[in-house]
Amino acid sequence: MPGLRVAPAGVKPADTLPAPARAEFGRRAFLRACALDVQVRKPGNVSIASPGHGMEACHFKAAAAAAAGPISSAGAGVGERIEVAVRAAWQATHCNTNLGIVLLCAPLLAAFERRGGEGGPGALREALEEVLAALDLEDARAAYRAIAVANPGGLGRAPAQDVAEAPSVGLREAMALAAHRDRIAWQYLHAFADIFELGLPAFLAAAGAPGRGMQRTFVEFVAGLPDSHIVRKHGDAVAQCVMSEAAQWRTRARGGEVLDDDPAFAAWDEHLKARRLNPGTSADLCVAVALVAALTQAQPPSSRFY
Repeated sequence: MPGLRVAPAGVKPADTLPAPARAEFGRRAFLRACALDVQVRKPGNVSIASPGHGMEACHFKAAAAAAAGPISSAGAGVGERIEVAVRAAWQATHCNTNLGIVLLCAPLLAAFERRGGEGGPGALREALEEVLAALDLEDARAAYRAIAVANPGGLGRAPAQDVAEAPSVGLREAMALAAHRDRIAWQYLHAFADIFELGLPAFLAAAGAPGRGMQRTFVEFVAGLPDSHIVRKHGDAVAQCVMSEAAQWRTRARGGEVLDDDPAFAAWDEHLKARRLNPGTSADLCVAVALVAALTQAQPPSSRFY
């Protein structure tokens, strides 16, 4: 795939590494993706440049550091990765900073452990489909416990398999029931189609500039999909308005512009926060995209990601 880098001389591809070293590779890739999440401005979201919603970048960095070990633990199931990572992040920050990130990244890291980076994104997605197909009731119970710990706002009640009750189906089946109202749940049903088919091409189009890639991916998501976090808290009409606002930035990013060069981009960020609008689902999807890019591009094991 265009934009993928070749491993430097003397560096082993991730797929040739033993399980503990592959888990470490995944941990570093996760931290790298989470670092990008706050290093660049993504309007409406918390970044180093702009706090918001009662949180600062340091909360997200602390949560990522706490979650990185559990979510990449060698041999752990998806549900276990989710529960232990969310509990660790909550203990570090006492706020919900990364539930969506963990729900997306745990299956990806399990797939990476299964297949490694050989074959690029296509092979990783094949392994992901195997992981998703194998999710069971224990995975669902662990994920539900994690959601209870994080206690995200705006969930409401569901007529079946509500997260406030013990599940009676596997995690993928439970996510399928929520897919119509939650874009993270939708990924479980569709083998992370938004990540691989919409987000990753946008990210890789900014080859050599991951910050710009992250911003380009973000505006692709915000302009192309109603952000389900905004929909849950403010309704579909508001989410559609945010999509319209994002459209010009998507066009400009596709044209190669550096969005941060325009002060209006920062102004849009502040305007969204003033209206308490947080495209949080879009931001979570961006982290998953950055993780896929890191897992499928050879990186030196000694590289510092965070």
